[in-house]
Amino acid sequence: MECFLQGCKAALRLSDQESLGVHVVLGNEACDLDSMVSAIALAYLHSKTSSETKLAFVPVLNIPREDFPLRSEGTFLLKKNGIRDGHLIFREEIDLLTLHEAGLLSLTLVDHNVLPREDEALEEAVTEVIDHHALERKPSPSCKVTTEAVGSCTTLVAEKIFKEAPHLLDTQLASLLHGTIVLDCVNMATAAGKVTPKDAEYVNLLESRFPDLPQRGVIFDLLQKAKFDITGLTTEQLLRKDLKALGSHDVSLSISAIYMTLEDFLQRPNVQQELCNFCRKHGYNVWVGMTISFSDQNEPQRQLAVYSRSEHLRELVCRALEQADDPHLKLSPLHSPCPDIQTYLQGNTIASRKKVLPIIKAFLRERDQKEAPAAAMDRGHPKASIRWQPDAHWSGGEEGLEDEDLGESTDAAKTCLHDDLRCKGYYSGCRTQVEDSLMDDDVLLPPTPMNSLVEGCPLDRGLPKLTAEALLEKFSQITASDSNRNNEKK
Repeated sequence: MECFLQGCKAALRLSDQESLGVHVVLGNEACDLDSMVSAIALAYLHSKTSSETKLAFVPVLNIPREDFPLRSEGTFLLKKNGIRDGHLIFREEIDLLTLHEAGLLSLTLVDHNVLPREDEALEEAVTEVIDHHALERKPSPSCKVTTEAVGSCTTLVAEKIFKEAPHLLDTQLASLLHGTIVLDCVNMATAAGKVTPKDAEYVNLLESRFPDLPQRGVIFDLLQKAKFDITGLTTEQLLRKDLKALGSHDVSLSISAIYMTLEDFLQRPNVQQELCNFCRKHGYNVWVGMTISFSDQNEPQRQLAVYSRSEHLRELVCRALEQADDPHLKLSPLHSPCPDIQTYLQGNTIASRKKVLPIIKAFLRERDQKEAPAAAMDRGHPKASIRWQPDAHWSGGEEGLEDEDLGESTDAAKTCLHDDLRCKGYYSGCRTQVEDSLMDDDVLLPPTPMNSLVEGCPLDRGLPKLTAEALLEKFSQITASDSNRNNEKK
């Protein structure tokens, strides 16, 4: 594998000199572990099985190199399996548009099936798609599409390797595939609602062929802890690690999930200046921070902060959050050491970022409706509308990029119920590193096709969602049930 990855960089240099064709295997912009491993493994498979002698197969991680340390579960698993980041190719290190314009580019999309708006010019180069999300692209005879609603896209890549070139499997590749599927499928726990029969099939095949692979629970725990480890991150990295962005005609707003108490975050050196620099660098004029931490009794605690140098915008966003009733956040103002930051205790601990995003979106839509027409008329363009587009996290007011929910990508704390994960012990033991899946439950797995599972399976109407709300509700039910039983005994 190392030789293959080193050869990819050499092939790109050769392509610049000799017009060598390049087939890029590109993961999605969240670049979670599933996207990373799918891209690397599939490009490796193609390089070993393709009959094309003048075509280099290159996996590309669809983030800037500077963001790689933020994908800590990916850095952990790749390093554990001997793959150095110096051997990897990141998005800014290859000019896809220039290659395409020169007629040298072909593209395979893994873990997504449509290109984002900024890459639409590359659409003609897409020749293959392998994905586990709902199909959004239009059919094309020039593009081979493989989609199935499994728990992990890596499962589909593993299936392809087993069918086309099983001899390529060694301990290193098997470990990458195995760890990724186990993480995406919540330790293969059926209670989590992510694992499908195909996921289980290929994890079993990998384990039977490579009995020395780490036990599922062990690798799952290690990857979970790595994913939510914020040790050594700068303030800017904390803000970017788990971020979504929205915008209106005059507001560019980002929402960061932060895995520590708000008090600890605000005590970081020069935090207000860091926030100012971060917003200026990325074009935001409002920032919302949502924190998650745990009490000594392992109860989740949420806090919320709103920053803006514009007192007017800050007050508008705060008012929208304070007055929201679907859900009611139960915000209680806290003392803030920074004049440009309004802070709150969030009494409604069930209200994850997924629940807060619609509140922000409604506020932005209302602002657009009230102010955009007048602003456009002032510019002499009655139908004009200017939208902020701060960076790659821009979501244009729709659902954000795929990133960690309780079962995906970029995945959040994939905790599970009952014995599969020793639920309560794991839940309390990991605390801040594990939980805020509660932050990132925004992406839903698409419905499973009816003919892909046996008739009568509980999943045949679509995979159930493991959301933070459902998780906390389940814990509440368990606690209430235990309390009732104890009372009955008395």
